[in-house]
Amino acid sequence: MELNERRVDEVVIIDLSGKLTLSSGNVQLRQVIRDLLGRGEKKIVLNLDKVGYMDSAGVGELVASFTTAQSQDASMKLLNLTAKIRDLLQFTQLISVFESHADEAEAVASFE
Repeated sequence: MELNERRVDEVVIIDLSGKLTLSSGNVQLRQVIRDLLGRGEKKIVLNLDKVGYMDSAGVGELVASFTTAQSQDASMKLLNLTAKIRDLLQFTQLISVFESHADEAEAVASFE
């Protein structure tokens, strides 16, 4: 799992690529979210367009990251869900928990 951080205005976008699984990436994501919140970041977007696979541990990490962000008065939104990830979130009935966008500019503007 690779994570790259970039900024658009006041929004931090984390581009994820690879697999978000128990053995690959879930600890990295958790640490990045904690670091962002520790720096006082309140607007976070996870770009998932290059995540090829996510297992239940990856879904759990998304939920934990979302919950952690909310507990610190921050917002976390998802960007560019692949068909597989969208299906997984629908199957687990979590699709309604996460705000997701297909367009980066729309995701950034949604914080205002």
